[in-house]
Parts: sequence; structure tokens; C-alpha cells
Amino acid sequence: MKVVERYIMRRAFTLFVGALAWTMAIVWTTQVLARIDLVTDNGQSALVFFEVATLILPSVLTIVVPFALILAVAQTLSAMNSDSELVVINAAGASRLAVIRPIILLALGASVLCFVVQNGVDPYARQRNRELVADSRADFLSVIIQEGTFRKVDDGLFVQIGERFADNRLGQIFVADSRQEGIDLVYYAKTGAIVERQGEKVLVMNDGVVHRKTPSGDVSVITFTSYAFDLSAFDDDVSGVRLLPKDQTTQYLLNPSPNDSISKKNPNLYRTELAKRFSEWLLPLAFAFIALAVAGDARSHREARVNPLITAVSIALIVRWICFFAEGRARIQPSFIYVMYLAPIVISLVAIWFIRTHRTMSLPVSWAETLSGFGRRALAYLTAIRNRIFGGPAPKGAA
Repeated sequence: MKVVERYIMRRAFTLFVGALAWTMAIVWTTQVLARIDLVTDNGQSALVFFEVATLILPSVLTIVVPFALILAVAQTLSAMNSDSELVVINAAGASRLAVIRPIILLALGASVLCFVVQNGVDPYARQRNRELVADSRADFLSVIIQEGTFRKVDDGLFVQIGERFADNRLGQIFVADSRQEGIDLVYYAKTGAIVERQGEKVLVMNDGVVHRKTPSGDVSVITFTSYAFDLSAFDDDVSGVRLLPKDQTTQYLLNPSPNDSISKKNPNLYRTELAKRFSEWLLPLAFAFIALAVAGDARSHREARVNPLITAVSIALIVRWICFFAEGRARIQPSFIYVMYLAPIVISLVAIWFIRTHRTMSLPVSWAETLSGFGRRALAYLTAIRNRIFGGPAPKGAA
């Protein structure tokens, strides 16, 4: 690899890693916050929570990599063009391959990374994630009998245990049950225990009372010596963790079990997932071609209506939307599976044509004007907010 190729590769790779890290952090944070209930509701340890959060990373990585790549490539080429570096490279007699080759090598590496993660790492991470979530829910009964906690077991059902004795007996039991519309039940018991009867978990309460409030407002109080409250409905069985098509390994998708209920009911789900894994790894390569077609030529972008970075990302978003749309429709109409394969291939061929004919890929004029107007309004809005917070520049003529 020549010096100029190593230079371009180093700049693009550095931006790629930076964009990937920041984008991964943002997307990962949004996904993690959706699973915070493992700690807040199910009482799991921080270690379990962070393990679940880490297992999300492979799924996020395959989505983020193509966009991190196009951001890095488009920004690198645009900056080199603005600094006249591409002009100097051409004037020195270097071939266009000196610019194209390092970008394609970087894109191939990103594509291989996506293929390996999506077909080798992500399925196992998803399966482990489901096992952890199922285990946390199955362990819910041990959570609700923790001393001094007030736990929501189900909608309208709350349990509080005042203390727990050495022989696993419970003390100061409080249960509020309003699941039946119009009827509120409140149980108080001095002692009790969770026992298993015929394979079902039962909360046995001793020496207590039940307050029953009817829709008419009447309240009745019943004293009991012993009362059994069924908890089996909330004891999840983790022996059969249900795996969705996206959780299955690629080997299983190629040859699913004849007894698989999902495969019997809708085989298109497995076919669509398989097509997704065998087509989406092409997106980094396709996005690299888009960036090269948009910003790869040595020409002035000063009169361009839209920054090349915005143009490249906008085209990439359109292509990604087509892939998402085809994936959703393929679950119903198998013919859309071909669209999933064709989308990255066709856009790559179109971008290659632009590159070979020395044309610049750009958005239609009406779209460019819309994006430019939106960008100007957004900039003005952000400037107004900044001036309001930090104080704007002094008016002209002010002392």
C-alpha cells in the first residue's frame, strides 16, 4: 500500500472508530434504559444488569457500523477536498485507485465484521440475554419475600414482607389485591411461609384478617387462622425459554427442526431472518461506494447546495429504509426477500457507475433545497438558544 493510501486509510479509520464509538454509546444507552426494570422491578444485581446490557452490543453493532463508515468516509473525503489534498493527489499523477482502494479495504473489513457478528456472535448473545431475563423473572418469588420490601407482583397486586425468620417463616405480611374490578382485598397476617403444594407455590398466611371492599362501598372484615394465597401464576417456568427467529443460530435457520412451531406456522419468518443475515453485511460496502460517488472526486464543493456528508447520509438512510421495508413485507410476501438482496447490490452498482463516469451523486434539486432550508432553520434555532442561554453578541453600534 502506497504512502497516500495509508494516509487516507488512517484518516478514515480514525474517524470510523470515533463515529462508531459515539454512535454505539448513544444507541446502546437507549436500549439499556429500556431494560432498567431488571433492577428496579425484579431486584436483580447490578452485575446481571450490566451483563444484559453488554449482550445488547452485538445487535447494536451491526446497525451502527454501516452509518459510522459512511460518516467517516464522507467526512474524510470532504475534508481532503476542502484542503485541496485530492487535487494535489491527482496533479501528482496518482491513479484514482489511490483514493478508492483504502476506502474499499476499510469497507470490506467492516462488512466482514458485520457478517461475523450477525451470524456468529449475535444469536448466542441474544439467547444468553433471554436466559438472563427469564432467570430474573423466575427468581421473582425470592425477591418479593425479601425483608422490608414493598413489591408489585402484578397489575393490582402488591406484597410486603415485614421480616423473615431463620426458619424461612415470614412475619408481618401485607397483600393488597385489586385485580378484580370494583373489589379491593387487603390481607394482614402476623406470620406465614411460602410452600410448594403439588408443584405450585402458595403463600400460607397465619393469624390474620382480610378487608374486602365491594363496589357499593361496603367493607367486610374476616378473621382467619390460616389462609393460602396462590402465587404459582407469577412463578415463571424458565425450562422452556422461547426463542424467536432472530435468536436462532444461522445453522438452525438453514435447517430448522421439523417440530418447530414458528417454522410450521409461518416459515417466511425464518427465511426473512436468513435473508437479512446474508444481505445486510453488504451495506457497509454499499455505503462506502455511495460516499465515494458523492465526495470522491477532486472538485470544489463550495457551491454545492448540500454538504457532501449530508447528501451521503441521506442517500444511505433511504437505502436502509428500503431494506427495513422489504424485511417487514417479506414476512408476509416472500417475493420481497429478493428486494433485501437487491437493495445494497443495486445502489452499489449505481454508485460505481457514478464513480466510473466521473459524475457526482447528489440529491434532486428540490430535496437539496429542502435540506438546505431545514439546515439553516435548525442552525438559526440553535444559535438563538445559545444566545439566550449564554448571551448573544452585542448589537451593532453598542459601546
